Amino acid sequence: MPKLTVDMEIVEAVMELPDTKTIRLQWPEGYDVDFLTGQFITVSWPDTPKYRRAYSLSSCALDRGWFEVTVKRDGKMGTRIVDWAKEGDVMTVIQPVGKFLPVYEPDKHLVCIAGGSGVTPFRGYVREATRRGLDTRITVLYSVRTTEDIIFNDEFRALEKENSKFEFHVTCTRLSEDDPWEGRRGRIDADLVKEHIGDIDNTVFYACGPNALVEFAEKLVLTDMAVPKEQMRVEKWG
Repeated sequence: MPKLTVDMEIVEAVMELPDTKTIRLQWPEGYDVDFLTGQFITVSWPDTPKYRRAYSLSSCALDRGWFEVTVKRDGKMGTRIVDWAKEGDVMTVIQPVGKFLPVYEPDKHLVCIAGGSGVTPFRGYVREATRRGLDTRITVLYSVRTTEDIIFNDEFRALEKENSKFEFHVTCTRLSEDDPWEGRRGRIDADLVKEHIGDIDNTVFYACGPNALVEFAEKLVLTDMAVPKEQMRVEKWG
């Protein structure tokens, strides 16, 4: 069955970082689709309908009436969105699909490994869990180059205060030695991941971001830690 495809107006465009923008796409009148947190939409511009790009939703399923995606300046689509997309513009949107879904169960611990813009779907995970008051633990382990590259830092810190089941840990890979950052430095590694695991049998691992990061996470979790494949979900690109 063909997926529903409609034109949506950009009603909000926010620069998260100098190279990263969140756009909010308003549902047209009568539009009402069922979808899940963690899915993605495929977008295109009306003047170039054959050039499409899929982006994870950075909003959650409780955000009705609109979709949000957070886009990094990368490739033709990412560059056009970050540099040119503005309120009032229209994009063509294919309804959400995908299986990168949070397991919201009281005894589960979601360990989410992200690099760069790979953190965007996890914003939706935490938003929904927090609004619903769920007991599911969520830990986001986030690798960035410098403190200037942390997407959603303020929102994640606010959610940490609101949700005692959520933790947000950032590690920076390219800080100068004299940078005042007091947090962790270096790439995500086995020690960092294992530090945040309690009951491994009830842990579900997620990895999202560049190929190299996701492939490292897969090797660490599936091979080195011998975690069953059904306990891991990945999304990668580039």
